[in-house]
This record gives sequence, C-alpha cells and structure tokens, in this order.
Amino acid sequence: MLRPEKAEVIAQLTEQFRDADAVYLTEYRGLSVPQITDLREKLGRDTSYTVAKNTLARIAAKEAGIEGLDEYLKGPSAITFVKGDYVEAAKVLRDFAKTNKQLIVKGGYADDTVYDAEGVTKLADLESRPVLLSKIAYSLKAVQTKTAQLFVALPTKAVRTVDALREKQEKAA
Repeated sequence: MLRPEKAEVIAQLTEQFRDADAVYLTEYRGLSVPQITDLREKLGRDTSYTVAKNTLARIAAKEAGIEGLDEYLKGPSAITFVKGDYVEAAKVLRDFAKTNKQLIVKGGYADDTVYDAEGVTKLADLESRPVLLSKIAYSLKAVQTKTAQLFVALPTKAVRTVDALREKQEKAA
C-alpha cells in the first residue's frame, strides 16, 4: 500500500474508533464470505465489522486515545465497531461464535476499559439495557409501595383499635 493510502485507512479507522461506543476484536480465519455477511446482518446497522491490518489498527487506536488493544491485534483480526448498545453486540458475537467455531472473540474495549475474551463474554451475559431499567423501575416502585403501606398501616391500626374498643364497650353496656 502506498503511504497516502495507508494514511487514509488510518484516518478512517481512527474516526471509527472515536465514534464507537465499544470495539470488539475477533479472529475471522475460516469464515466464509456468506458467514461474515450473515454476522454483519445480525450485528445490525449501527455496528460495522471491518477487517483491517493490525499495524494500521494499532496506530488508529492510539490516535483515537485507546490503549491496551495491542496484545489482541495479532493474527488475522476483524474489528467490530459498535454504536449504541454494545452489550447486545457482544451477545450477537457470542451466539455467532457458538454456531461458527471459526469465529474467535479476542477482546474488546468499552467504557474506557479493555476486556479480554472472558470479559467480553461477561458483557454478553449481562441483561439488556431495557431489562435492567425495568428491574430498577420495579425496585423503586416496590420501595414506594412499602413506604405507602407503612404510612397507611399506623392510622389503619389506630382505627381498628378504636373500633374494637367501641364494640367492647357496646357489648359491656
């Protein structure tokens, strides 16, 4: 590749690294073109799956301010740039790797943290954002319900006690 072409590729990769909410590195050796196309479709529109030279990817990552990916950029590498829900993308990669043993997840980067393959698997095991938000909302609602019941319990108990005393006095009279 000529120098201007390399500079252009580095600039494109740097832009992708900067724009991505997360980056996953995979080894794609042994996957056919239809399999890679299928993976790209499953990842969705907000995610790109790019094959790049490791040296250029290292330079681009450093220019984007991402450190620690060098050890994962060895051998044939494909980079998954994720915009949006990166947990969902990790799930897609995990599930695809289960059915296509040639795909190997090497590592990743999200929220200023570098993850190894096991870390990416743990991300994939997380519940989706909507599920986590609904659980938080449910917990908050439960706390409010218990608080309301607590405030209502004391006056209710007082009324029941007064009614019981009134009935007792009526029977005694």
